[in-house]
Amino acid sequence: MKDKLRAVLVGCGSVSRTWLNAISDMSDLEVVGLVDINEEAARNRQQQYSLLSATVDTDLQRVLDCTTPDIVFDCTTPSAHAEVTITALEHGCHVLGEKPMADSIENAWRMIEAARRANRIYAVMQNRRYDPRIRSLRRFLASGKIGELTTLHSDFFIGAHFGGFRDRMKHVLLLDMAIHTFDQARLISGADPVAVYCKEWNPKGSWYDHDASAVCIFEMSNGIVYTYRGSWCAEGLSTTWESYWRCICERGSVIWDGADRFEAQRVSESGGFTSQLEAIEVPILPDEKSGGHAGLIKDFVECVRSGTIPETVCTDNIRSLAMVFGAIKSAESGKRIELASLGKSASW
Repeated sequence: MKDKLRAVLVGCGSVSRTWLNAISDMSDLEVVGLVDINEEAARNRQQQYSLLSATVDTDLQRVLDCTTPDIVFDCTTPSAHAEVTITALEHGCHVLGEKPMADSIENAWRMIEAARRANRIYAVMQNRRYDPRIRSLRRFLASGKIGELTTLHSDFFIGAHFGGFRDRMKHVLLLDMAIHTFDQARLISGADPVAVYCKEWNPKGSWYDHDASAVCIFEMSNGIVYTYRGSWCAEGLSTTWESYWRCICERGSVIWDGADRFEAQRVSESGGFTSQLEAIEVPILPDEKSGGHAGLIKDFVECVRSGTIPETVCTDNIRSLAMVFGAIKSAESGKRIELASLGKSASW
C-alpha cells in the first residue's frame, strides 16, 4: 500500500469544512481534487486549506480521470449521492459519503450493487456513532446490569433556522436529520427495524415549506419498541443535537441527555406497589471509535488500507435508511409499514 492515499472531495458547501478539517490532520492522505457544481466554492476551499496542487473542476469524471484517486469523499446534497457514488465506484474508488445514504431506497440499492460490482468499500458518515458517551451507553445496556432492553425513546427538539435548501425540502426532518437518531437507536439497542407507524406535520408558525415535525413508533427485532419524537421548528427548551434518550429495561432504566448527563436506576427490592430502586453508575469509558467526523474518516481510511469492513458500511447502513423511508411512506399513507415491503430489505 502506498504511503499516501489520494482523495477527491466532491461538494464544497458548508459541511465540507468539517471533513477538510479532519483530513488536514491526516499525514497519510492527500487531497488531489475538489469538485463542486459551483467552481468558486471549490476554489474557496482550495485557498482556505492551502490545497494549491489539487485539481479544481465542476465535473467529477474529469477529475477522476486526471487524478486517479483511491478515495472519493461525497459531501454533496442527498439528491446527488447516487450519481457521485456510483461514478466513483465505477472508477475503482472507495467512497465515504455524507448521510443520508441516498434520496430513495431504490437508489441506495443501486449504490450497494455498484460497490459489490467494483469490489470497493462504500460507507456512510454516521458521525454520532463515534462518541465515547453513546458507546458507553451501549456497553452499559449490553452488560445486563438492569436486564434486557425492552423499550427505547428519543426526543429531538431544536428550532433550526438554516435558510437554503432545507427550508424548501420535503420531509426535511425525517430525511435530513432523523437518519442520525434512527442510526443511534440501532446502535444503542443492538436491534434492527421491522415496522413503523409515523405521523408527520408542519406546525403553525413553522418557517419550513413542508412537514418539519414527526412522531414515529418502530417495532424492532428482539421485541423492542422504539419511539421517536422530533421537530426542527420547536422554539425553546432545546434538546441536544444527539437527542434525549430513555432506555427501559427489565430491571431498571437509564436516561442520557445526549451530552454528559447519565442517570440510571435499577430494582433493589420488588414486591410492593412500586419497587425499591437504587442509583447505578453508567461508566463513561474511552473507546477506539471516537472523534466524530475525524474518527470515522480515520477509521474508514484504515479499513481501505487493511481491507477490513467499516462499521457504517452501506450494507449495514441501509437498515437505518430504511427507517427513514419507512417512516415517510407511513406518514404519506397513514398506515403501519413493514420495512420488508421496501424491497430487498426483505433479505435482512
